[in-house]
Amino acid sequence: MRRVIASRLVAWQRRHGRNDLPWQNTRDAYRVWLSEIMLQQTRVSSVVPYFLRFVERFPTVQALAAADEDEVLALWSGLGYYSRARNLHRCARELVERRGGVFPSEPAELERLPGVGRSTAAAIAVFAFGRRAAILDGNVRRVLARWAGIRGHAGEPAVLAALWSAAERELPHDSLEAYTQGLMDLGASLCSRTRPACGLCPIAENCVARREGLLDSIPGRRPPRALPLRERTWLVIRRAREVLVEKRAPAGVWGGMWSLPEAEADDAGNAAELALRRFALRTRAGVELAAVDHVFTHFRLRARPVVLECEDARACRDGDPRAGRWLALERADDAPLPAPVKTLLRALREPLREPDAGSGTGGSATAA
Repeated sequence: MRRVIASRLVAWQRRHGRNDLPWQNTRDAYRVWLSEIMLQQTRVSSVVPYFLRFVERFPTVQALAAADEDEVLALWSGLGYYSRARNLHRCARELVERRGGVFPSEPAELERLPGVGRSTAAAIAVFAFGRRAAILDGNVRRVLARWAGIRGHAGEPAVLAALWSAAERELPHDSLEAYTQGLMDLGASLCSRTRPACGLCPIAENCVARREGLLDSIPGRRPPRALPLRERTWLVIRRAREVLVEKRAPAGVWGGMWSLPEAEADDAGNAAELALRRFALRTRAGVELAAVDHVFTHFRLRARPVVLECEDARACRDGDPRAGRWLALERADDAPLPAPVKTLLRALREPLREPDAGSGTGGSATAA
């Protein structure tokens, strides 16, 4: 049975699958690794332009290892899950320093690298080295869950174990690249979460979920839960056409990136005092802009930006990230800033609307 399924999937992939992506048709482990890290929890269409920019700027693992972390984060900005970028840089340095820039070829060794999990290690081993290894990304989980009739959410240990067992059991002995790519392509196209195109699926004949009418319930959905709301104040301290940014701690949300100084939500009215205390900068009473909402995996962020105009023109101390630095608004797009901050700073390139009469820091003026 395994041979029949694999042969059908391979034939379908070679005819209908994706075979011209910029990281395909190569045994270059660096390009394969880079693409697999970028593809973690991210659509192919979103990854392609980032991948092309990365390989243009960093054509080898040695070039990536030699780069400054801020440069890597700036190039990654907008792709999300920024710990991937930090691990990417860390992994490149480890490969160059400990292995002479050579990638290991076995899944178990690849899995020891920073940012490389079991499925990613298997994908690199398959596409770069032709090894026989099973992958289990989000699309593949959906295909295998339906095909084998595995109920429940993949976040449950027993369900995940059953999916890995199915992935390894169905693994063929040849045409590994086409088979692996076929599973991913099938999940990304025909075997979608809603309205799967079973009539075009090469393995629908043996699909348990289709046969038993379980397509809507397999794979199981994550139990619903309300995301907690975190409210923060962003200090938008301006000096002419510049804004003050500071480097975030390495761990946590947007770790290692530059961003606007943050404060507690109820500190919006004390923004000028905070600017003086934290940065020794005297500022004029600010205007509160429209709130910025951003959704993370585990919580929702609502940031309230308060614009403060600098009266004291002294610059922050050079070379001390804790003190912050001035960033020209025109350079924000190329800086290692989170996407919501970039969007806000783009708007600040235009003159601010005056707040309505009677409104102070608590007004809701927006950038024009």
